[in-house]
Amino acid sequence: MEKFMLIFHSPYSQETAFVQQSPEEIQAEIQKWNQWIGGIAAQGKILSTEALLPVGKVMSKGGQLVTDGPFTEGKEIVGGYALVSVDSIDEATELAKGCPIFDAEGSVEIRQIMKFD
Repeated sequence: MEKFMLIFHSPYSQETAFVQQSPEEIQAEIQKWNQWIGGIAAQGKILSTEALLPVGKVMSKGGQLVTDGPFTEGKEIVGGYALVSVDSIDEATELAKGCPIFDAEGSVEIRQIMKFD
């Protein structure tokens, strides 16, 4: 089995809109994510998954410059990730197709975890 990280990207505007929803709307959105991740977990393929807050800090220039962020040129942020254990990148891609991020104009980046044996 190989490990892949599914990285959830969304427009910053969608992240800020999410937190401005009613509690019922937020709960419905969380339920969609729980169902999708639960389906993958039921197959024994989830290793870990976490959501990220939309703001943090960015360090650059050898750690000398610390700014509020993340704010990129494209105004896209990483909203979370899932680490999965599957046979191939094709299988990871198939799992990603059901991701609720697509409902919010987002994308999923699929990256294989490098082995250092």
